[in-house]
Amino acid sequence: MKNSKKKDLMRLILIVGLFSILLISIFPLVSAVDLTIEKKSSDEVYIKSLGKPIYFDLSITNNGASDSFEFYNLMGFTMLPAEKISIDSGETKDIRLEIFPIGEIPESGFYALTYYIKDRNSQIEGTLLFKIISLKEAFVVGSDDIDIESSSIEVFIKNLENVDFENMKVKFTSPFFDIEKSFSLDAKETEKFTVSLDKEDFRELTAGFYTVVATVEANDEIAEVSGIVRFVEKNIVTTTKSDIGFFVNTKIIEKKNEGNLVEESETVIKKNIVSRLFTTFNPEPNLVEREGMNVYYTWISEVRPGETYKITVRTNWFFPFLIILLLVAIVILVKQYTGTDFVLRKKVSFVKAKGGEFALKVSLFVNAKKYVERVNIIDSLPSLVELYERFGGDAPSKIDKKNKRIEWNFEKLQPGETRVLSYIIYSKVGVLGKFALPTARAIYEKEGEIHETESNRAFFVADQISKPIEE
Repeated sequence: MKNSKKKDLMRLILIVGLFSILLISIFPLVSAVDLTIEKKSSDEVYIKSLGKPIYFDLSITNNGASDSFEFYNLMGFTMLPAEKISIDSGETKDIRLEIFPIGEIPESGFYALTYYIKDRNSQIEGTLLFKIISLKEAFVVGSDDIDIESSSIEVFIKNLENVDFENMKVKFTSPFFDIEKSFSLDAKETEKFTVSLDKEDFRELTAGFYTVVATVEANDEIAEVSGIVRFVEKNIVTTTKSDIGFFVNTKIIEKKNEGNLVEESETVIKKNIVSRLFTTFNPEPNLVEREGMNVYYTWISEVRPGETYKITVRTNWFFPFLIILLLVAIVILVKQYTGTDFVLRKKVSFVKAKGGEFALKVSLFVNAKKYVERVNIIDSLPSLVELYERFGGDAPSKIDKKNKRIEWNFEKLQPGETRVLSYIIYSKVGVLGKFALPTARAIYEKEGEIHETESNRAFFVADQISKPIEE
């Protein structure tokens, strides 16, 4: 009995095991697609007549096992890349999807495209949003206002979409001008053109709004885009402008009312943020507005019949020029001063002598910027003078009367240490005019290397005893 139960149990275990193996062989283990998808591009647009594909830049991270993935959709669009893309586990890949409609193109407007990413066993669903437009919907055109005194006008065409147009041609047509231009227009870029006007072309036109038509040719497709030109009402107010001077530039704007009505006049002048610092106005503007790097000054005034309203704008470029020269000079002096180890300066002043001789006191200022050793200072006397052996500060180490030389020796000078050396020279022969003294020299050792420097030249004007002159 026990053996029979044991055999039945063994038979049951065997049957369960075989059934499990059969289930595994029939239904393999399935792992779902686990991807993180980040869309990097934006403002995608499809222009129907151009036939160019739409590009979507995606960053895809594989959070599951390494696998190959396929992109497809069921909405009637070609989707590239058509081949499978391998992404390892934990890897992030940047993928550009290229979408192109097959067959009839949907109507203009926003469009949501459902797409799928599939591996060997499962798939996930995503949505791509884009806009479908015609070629003419990609642009807007327009121009500045025109008045009867205008000699030129600025016309513009703006790309509204995130699409680049290369080698496009545009012909602008209006009652005021006709021009044709060839250029490239990047995504959301505006191209401007200055057009010269012939007043005879619109002398008989009345004030109001007129149409400017831009015929756009891009990728062998043609579209017409319409804009507005405003022909401004203008009574008889004569405006005279003059621009004189370069370093001191003066702009004068005069508005004379030759009619019989009180006219409100508005004048706008543009300056950049640099030139405005050196500009004065007469009278002061009523309104000042800053836009980016430019500043706009506006004058609003009423001009009575027979009156002339005058605006003077003066920009003085001498000020920035002098400031730049001053800054350069300061930088040079600072560099010279900070880069000098040893400074030797010479000064001369008049001395009253009891015997009436011409006498001068010579002072040498010795300043060590850094630690120096074995300092030898040598000064020479002019040939017409004698040395009065009375000294201020440190006495000379050597006096060579034959060669008219004086020397001082210092074993070392600490950083920032200053010595003042002085002596008196005299001459029994009177001196008139400018009296020049030779420069003094200093020879010193710094960090084992020998260096040499000279002082400034000192001058004395004999007929200006109370005020010595130095260089």
